Amino acid sequence: MPERPDRRPTPAKRAAWLRPSGPAPAPPSPDPARLPLSPPPNHHSVIDSAVYREGRRVASPVTLAETFRRLREQPDGMAWIGLHRPTESELHSLAAEFNLHPLSIEDALEAHQRPKLERYGDTLFVVLRAARYLDAQEEVDFGELHVFVGPDFLITVRHGAAPDLSAVRRRMEETPDLLSLGPEAALYAILDAVVDGYAPVVAGVQNDMDEIETEVFRGDPEVSRRIYELSREMVEFQRATRPLVGMLHALMAGFAKYGTDEELQRYLRDVADHVTHTSERVDGFRQALTEILTVNATLVSQQQNAEMRALAEAGFEQNEEIKKISSWAAILFAPTLVGTIYGMNFEDMPELKWAGGYPFAILLMAVVCVSLYVIFKKRDWL
Repeated sequence: MPERPDRRPTPAKRAAWLRPSGPAPAPPSPDPARLPLSPPPNHHSVIDSAVYREGRRVASPVTLAETFRRLREQPDGMAWIGLHRPTESELHSLAAEFNLHPLSIEDALEAHQRPKLERYGDTLFVVLRAARYLDAQEEVDFGELHVFVGPDFLITVRHGAAPDLSAVRRRMEETPDLLSLGPEAALYAILDAVVDGYAPVVAGVQNDMDEIETEVFRGDPEVSRRIYELSREMVEFQRATRPLVGMLHALMAGFAKYGTDEELQRYLRDVADHVTHTSERVDGFRQALTEILTVNATLVSQQQNAEMRALAEAGFEQNEEIKKISSWAAILFAPTLVGTIYGMNFEDMPELKWAGGYPFAILLMAVVCVSLYVIFKKRDWL
């Protein structure tokens, strides 16, 4: 991190801003689902801008120009500027004031960046992917956050509804000893908020996984689509968490070089542990979804085979019935044929005046029917 004057608190003061053992209570905030997806006309991108001195807010400028002026009036101050979908002119004014690198400005304008950490001189540029779980839609929504960290400023550029940085700012303002350590302390608090925001997502995805397993063995025809959609979300989640592990280790590698406070070192290590755990859970989700998809494909294949076997058995039974019907139809057709021939009543037909003609016709019918019955019986048609 950039070198700064020694603002480390005494050991007695450090206890005031040690990280609490439990999660901080979430303060009320506007419904993020109602935030606009793109800046409307007259969009005011400055969500909150403040100048701090020794960890306490001394000014709350409304515009960027006023922020720049008030920061110059505080030689030992720090500016924390929070933006949401800023315009190109606003980012260029920040670049001119704080000497931000053009490549970092270009990334902040275009968004859709993968998580990364880059250093441009004495400025650190960090890209984070925040996530939140939407209970109503049962899906994961991802946001993007760009952070510029310099010797006396911290700028956040948010693209999306998550995370709620106002809660992070309030928490830091309630612990001025921590905020007095400078922009790097605020960066670590933002990292912690982003990583802590992954926990509800992991819980929501775990619940979805349990429901999917039930639907798979219940034979729900729509489960394959749900598995595919959740797999895509896990790919995005993996892209958000996996690079963050390397980023935090890179920050930890610079502890000695940049003289990071010991408490901040512990703070960052704790965040690194959390993101490592989350990354491992996401990897496990992806593997489990692959296995569930395989099991579902096997079950669907078995079901299809059972249906085909049932159709084949039904066809076989139908063929047997057709054989019986055809056999009896042939047997009954034989006497009909004989009777029809002898019933034509032509004068020149032989055997019309023969006394044994009738018994002969009956005998002929019987012989033909019995012969056909014996033949069909031998062929298992009857």
